[in-house]
Amino acid sequence: MLRLNRLTDYAIVVLGALAYRRGDVMPTAQLATLTGLNQPTVAKVAKLLQAEGLLETRRGASGGYRLLAAPQDISLVDIVEAVEGPIAVNGCVDGAQDPCAVSNCCFMSNHWNKVNGAVRSALEDVSLSDLVDPAALFTPRVHTTTSSSSTDHRIGN
Repeated sequence: MLRLNRLTDYAIVVLGALAYRRGDVMPTAQLATLTGLNQPTVAKVAKLLQAEGLLETRRGASGGYRLLAAPQDISLVDIVEAVEGPIAVNGCVDGAQDPCAVSNCCFMSNHWNKVNGAVRSALEDVSLSDLVDPAALFTPRVHTTTSSSSTDHRIGN
């Protein structure tokens, strides 16, 4: 099974929160509150995304992170590779660190690059804006409860 790790999911959530804030600089504490993730996780994810050029960081009292590109210009490949490294469906694709032990007799050895390219292409076609609707994810829901004397409008999850 091809499976992305949990940090990749968290990266999408953090990027979605920043997309929702449309270019604002946000500290990790504020991102943690907005996303429901813990602050050390947000900091770890933000550093990975910043190292790969998806976020910029500003230091100081009004510092934090902000998106460097529009959500529609950030592909799922960008996010996955920022968190997990290069996409490779197995160890036999070009650039693999460990040579395959059965490459001399494997009928798939010449085809894995094609499969890997197809997966990569599919992920390139999905943008951050396709993955999340930040307005729906981060807008508080209003719950209405009625009592005998009045209607109570509370913001909650």
